Amino acid sequence: MISVREALDNLFALTPVMPVEHVALRHANGRVLAREVLAQRTQPPFAASSMDGYALRRAEVEPDAMFKVVGEAAAGHRYDGTLHAGQAVRIFTGAPVPDGADFVVIQEDVTRRGNLITLGHSVGEKDNIRPAGGDFCEGAPLDAPRRLCPADIALLASMNIAHVPVYAKPVVAILATGDELVQPGETPGPNQIIASNTYGLAALLENLGAAVRMMPIARDNAASLKRSFELARDADLIITIGGASVGDHDLVAPVAAELGMQQSFYKVAMRPGKPLMAGRMQDSVMVGLPGNPVSAMVCGSIFVAPMIRAMLGLGQKPAPERLMPLAAALPANGPREHYMRADLVNGGVTAASRQDSSLLSVLASATALLVRSPNDPEQPVGTMVRVIDL
Repeated sequence: MISVREALDNLFALTPVMPVEHVALRHANGRVLAREVLAQRTQPPFAASSMDGYALRRAEVEPDAMFKVVGEAAAGHRYDGTLHAGQAVRIFTGAPVPDGADFVVIQEDVTRRGNLITLGHSVGEKDNIRPAGGDFCEGAPLDAPRRLCPADIALLASMNIAHVPVYAKPVVAILATGDELVQPGETPGPNQIIASNTYGLAALLENLGAAVRMMPIARDNAASLKRSFELARDADLIITIGGASVGDHDLVAPVAAELGMQQSFYKVAMRPGKPLMAGRMQDSVMVGLPGNPVSAMVCGSIFVAPMIRAMLGLGQKPAPERLMPLAAALPANGPREHYMRADLVNGGVTAASRQDSSLLSVLASATALLVRSPNDPEQPVGTMVRVIDL
């Protein structure tokens, strides 16, 4: 068996970075920006009023000063003349500030009669003008790589960028194996269970930006498994679930080897998830996950999710961890690294009382994985431990 860190390094060595494609801005949310992009314009492109009021000269601002209103400026409609001494322009939020003006008095500080205005006694020092380029200037960069969020999309739109270079979505084929499995909604036989792992993993990987294809369940015979591998052959990543151990019905490894899979490793010193396998099959990376539901989902978070992030150009990094104090003591750990379902409460972390790898209900209620090092001794309350948020 190899360590979790060694397994992850081996997986990263197998993992390619996806090619770059251009997508319309409307479809770029959640995608990973592949290259730095530069603003195509300055924002704002002109000095603009930040308030409704009157544009005039700062040097003429004083209590009871009077001005003649000579025109109007609104958003999208500039006042074309040049402001002279004793003149003002009615201006609205977002409108270009007229030439000759360098101050906007808000309308609440003005009394107007006809075309004459008189300033009040509470005009402040703020000019109420947004300078040209106050947000960004033409040529300003948006750095890459980055997963684009709604604020980034708004910024790109403001930069007048209509098409965005992003990493292509990795195509992931998920292949569950086993005579005991039926799909959700079907009626299981007396010795069958519902296939849950494929759905949980698909959701996990789609949230990260993968394009997931769920293959038909492969039965416990070589012919069925070969047909499933054939259907998945054009995927960037093939994930099998179950059948990766060494029992008489565990056929994934020998069938994959027959089809040309070059194995990188098999078995990891962790719980849950020891029977993990990986290698390369033609143009695809293959990862064989254990069949126990929690084992598959934990391995998905610890191994497959970092692979997807690496494929999307976000770097070869393990799942992000942080330190938290124990809120309840822990007994000594065994020889394998242990990823315990846990809850984060009141600034501390508590391991769930039941850690059986078949208990999805415990995983669904957990908010974190508490990571125990191999042979970690008994730990009292307050010990700082490694935590991976779920």
